[in-house]
Amino acid sequence: MLNDLDKLKSQAIAELQSITDANSIEDWRVAYLGRKGKLTQILRGLSTLPIEERKAVGAAANDIKVLLDEELNKRHRAIKEASLDGGAQAIDVTLPGRTVPLGRLHPTTQIIRQINDAFTSMGFEVVEGPEVESDYYNFEALNIPKDHPARDMWDTIWISRDEASPTLLRTHTSPMQVRVMEKRQPPVRVVVPGRCYRYEATDATHESIFFQIEGLAVDKGITFADLKGTLYEFAKRLFGAERKVRFRCDYFPFVEPGVDMSIDCFVCGGKGCRLCSNTGWIEILGAGMVHPNVLRGVGYDSDIYTGFAFGLGVERIFMLKHGIDDIRLFYGDDLRFLKQF
Repeated sequence: MLNDLDKLKSQAIAELQSITDANSIEDWRVAYLGRKGKLTQILRGLSTLPIEERKAVGAAANDIKVLLDEELNKRHRAIKEASLDGGAQAIDVTLPGRTVPLGRLHPTTQIIRQINDAFTSMGFEVVEGPEVESDYYNFEALNIPKDHPARDMWDTIWISRDEASPTLLRTHTSPMQVRVMEKRQPPVRVVVPGRCYRYEATDATHESIFFQIEGLAVDKGITFADLKGTLYEFAKRLFGAERKVRFRCDYFPFVEPGVDMSIDCFVCGGKGCRLCSNTGWIEILGAGMVHPNVLRGVGYDSDIYTGFAFGLGVERIFMLKHGIDDIRLFYGDDLRFLKQF
């Protein structure tokens, strides 16, 4: 047995000296010193030997194990030094490290911040509200009673139909207008970004979940001219100083009069193309003067105070700015799309 140990030692050292790379040296360690290695198997078989031979073989095997561990460490250092000195496995320590990929803001977050910045620079405050809203704030307080036809497209994802406290996932961010006015006296200037929910058939231009930004300004003497001036400035800041703006009458339950606001098509310059449906104009938001019923509902004197409100779809604004033709891309988690912005 002692002769076998001497042969094993000589063989192991000879093999170790011929190794020139880290992978092979690990294979050597497993073959001789690993759990099922050659030397380990000898140590495990000591119990079958007579007591005197067991002592001699055990002592010799332990000495060989210590020696092989030392030789292994020496070989490790030699291979490492050779690599740093320019050997075949050399490591160029002057090379820059691998760049760690950094995260970035989602396109929706980016455009929300741009829109918020445009309005805060004009004196508006950014506020947020709950996504689960009561029937009162989502409809009643905004001049949309239970029998109002506007509910047909918004009476959608309900949490509770309990008559005492009906709640639903909000269909717009306008409820926060009422919540703000209930707690503050004019002047009020706020924009409300947030997620909204509607029972929509999903296609390239519609999603059941989307982001909206609502705006409100209430004070003494506010007129339609203030509304036009504010939104005109917003369009210029977001789409470029050369943009033209158009207002047309439209209907929204909680404003009177109501308008939709469009900008001239920045692809065709107003001449007509596929993007603008050959009209030369692209609608970007709805707006109007706050309905007196809404003002009276929060305790404001509608003979003294007036205001305007507006609402816009966040993803739509981003789609227009960057020529995106499918809103579903915002929620598809496709990095090829997200990394572009």
